[in-house]
Amino acid sequence: AAPAGAVSFGVKHTEGVSVEVVCQGQAEVGSVPNSGTRWPLNEGTVLRFSMSRASTEVNDNKVTVSFYAEGGQPINQAGVFLTGIGISLDVDADRDGVVEKNNPNKASWTWGPEGHGAILLVNCDKESP
Repeated sequence: AAPAGAVSFGVKHTEGVSVEVVCQGQAEVGSVPNSGTRWPLNEGTVLRFSMSRASTEVNDNKVTVSFYAEGGQPINQAGVFLTGIGISLDVDADRDGVVEKNNPNKASWTWGPEGHGAILLVNCDKESP
């Protein structure tokens, strides 16, 4: 997706995004800094980005890739807006009729009337041929 004449690229990203550049199957160590670092634009170079927490609003994070020509002149930019979605299975972990997001018993299960942990009833019969 790089423009014609581009020989290198640089990456900027917001704080909520982790970026990794993979060149020839070898990942850069740690997260890509938000500085003037540039990488050669070689076939097989992959830019990987991820978010480790949910967004506070839609499109609140961004990754911008700048492309440079021979000699370092900027050619063009491409950007991606990101929204991190948080997914959690919330359950009535202490079986008191209240679903709580951060119940400490969510990660374990104990059998019996004084037990804790979610009880899941799975419907796994074949309802249609």
